[in-house]
Amino acid sequence: MSLPVVIEQSPNPEHPDPAAARGPSIAALVRQIGPPRAGALLLVLGTVLAIVWANAAHDSYEAFWDTHLTIGVGGDLSLDVTLHALVNDALMAIFFFTVGLEVRREFAIGELTSWSRAVVPMVAALCGLAVPSLLYLLLASGSGWEHAWGVVISTDTAFLVSGLALVGPRAGGRLRVFLLALAVVDDIGALSIIALVYTADFDPLPLLVAAVGLAGIWCTRYVPTGRGPIYATLAIVVWLAFLASGVHPTLAGVAVALLVPVYRPSRRDVEHALALARTFRQSPSSQYARAAANSLRESISVNERLPSAYAPYVAFVILPVFALANAGVEVSPAVLAAAATSPVTWGVVVGLVVGKLVGVLGSTTLLRVMRLGELGPGLTTGRLAGGAALCGVGFTLSLFIVDLAIDDPAVQNEARVGVLLASVLAFALATVTFRAAEPRVPDHEPGSVLERPVDLERDHVYGPPDAPLTLVEYGDFQCGFCLKTAGTIQEVVDELGGRLRYVWRHAPLVRFHPNAVAAAEASEAAALQGRFFEFERALFADQEHQQPADILRRAEELGLDLEQFEKDLTSPAVAARVRDDMLDAEAMDITAVPTLFVNGVRHTGPHDARSLIEALERTAPADAAAAEPSPRLA
Repeated sequence: MSLPVVIEQSPNPEHPDPAAARGPSIAALVRQIGPPRAGALLLVLGTVLAIVWANAAHDSYEAFWDTHLTIGVGGDLSLDVTLHALVNDALMAIFFFTVGLEVRREFAIGELTSWSRAVVPMVAALCGLAVPSLLYLLLASGSGWEHAWGVVISTDTAFLVSGLALVGPRAGGRLRVFLLALAVVDDIGALSIIALVYTADFDPLPLLVAAVGLAGIWCTRYVPTGRGPIYATLAIVVWLAFLASGVHPTLAGVAVALLVPVYRPSRRDVEHALALARTFRQSPSSQYARAAANSLRESISVNERLPSAYAPYVAFVILPVFALANAGVEVSPAVLAAAATSPVTWGVVVGLVVGKLVGVLGSTTLLRVMRLGELGPGLTTGRLAGGAALCGVGFTLSLFIVDLAIDDPAVQNEARVGVLLASVLAFALATVTFRAAEPRVPDHEPGSVLERPVDLERDHVYGPPDAPLTLVEYGDFQCGFCLKTAGTIQEVVDELGGRLRYVWRHAPLVRFHPNAVAAAEASEAAALQGRFFEFERALFADQEHQQPADILRRAEELGLDLEQFEKDLTSPAVAARVRDDMLDAEAMDITAVPTLFVNGVRHTGPHDARSLIEALERTAPADAAAAEPSPRLA
């Protein structure tokens, strides 16, 4: 589940925040510890409160969640539900809606658009579904509850993200992307199993109504204005139809989310929004304000707007309330004694802790040995093992499926004890694995050597491909220091000629240069037409003007195919190419640009031409002098 990124701002000592004098607010506390961790802590708090409540006053706990609510205006137009069902069927539909939005986004513009990039997390997720299920069936055989194997299939995405932030490696950006892609496929598998295996009393007729509602949701994208109320109304109709059909209504949230449009912002739409904003600044009025606000909003797809609106409620309200309603396990000596000898409990524990580790790590290792798929630098076996262990935290969906798969309260308690124990053990195992995988005394200082070797098919290389000397730069097109270094590097290229190959990689400092990522993506779009270095020089020539209109103007001046250029600007491949370089930079602790690597070693001295030439010559391979490079490339 994607969570919002928080950009910290330095406080102004001359104008202290009056709220700071009153003590830290809840919002400030959330910003300090981070939304993923705050959400996970609330989830844990809800679990603890549920256990304390269920053991201190079990009758009160059961009676409260069995409270009946009647929603409607008459006997035929009313819905009678318990509080427990309201949480599990209605509130969790919103949770699954946000999951569905992420699934749709990842397949449309995210990590799962490229087969080579998607195959490893996809296979790892499928094996992470199959192996735990088999282990559970093996241990629970003969208990009569073999059909509850779905309890061990899913990874809790919220805990996965927050756990990685708590105990993961220092620069774990690429591992986080890998695990999130895995979690998306894991969610698809788990939701499909809920629909196919744990649906009772199926009635197909209401699904015809749901189909009409879903078709209406798909067509709503063509409505010019006022789409929000239409989406909401049709979503409620679809949810009620799923409820009437016997299919678990939470799946309505996924079905609706998969039909919500998703796209990368069009440069022309962004430019139009900026023009309206300038018009409002010149002539402030409510009409121009609405037009500018609507244009800005419409430039971002509905799929990307909705998570920012729903994510806080899901993380800080829905999931903690779900834990409070479902984690009320009695931990009396009798329950613990029954759980200690229960094949269901141990099937859940072994399935989640061992099954996820073996399924995810084993399949990933096998694919790496077979050279299938793509794993970026920094995804070592130790880090993958830690991530695989963390996948054993199956809290939310595991508790959800317990209620669907098991109708005996005593066995439900045994399964919930297994889920809670497995989550604790998986988190502890991940912590130990990550600590063991990161040596206290590394072979070299992190980032002191180039993690990913130069790839002639992937990298932007200026000079002979087989030149004996290599200079790699991680830079930012809006950085003034990178502009100065560009002139220095040209001097080095002129001096060394065919003996040097120069490589550019992206490391945009998004906190300081808001247009840097857009400029990097534009250079990649130009590269697809064979004009990367020409576009690079054009960007450096006018760093102050890198708005969408400026980007398109430069492409036109260079004679690029504008229609194809604009299409490539919004392609997932271009965004992924820039993101890969940024993840490489994070893995090497690159926090300032330009950062140069001389023959694979990070350069720490002066950046003048003479110093760089001396460093290149000093660290040159032994056979560099005898090398005969091929003719220089322009």
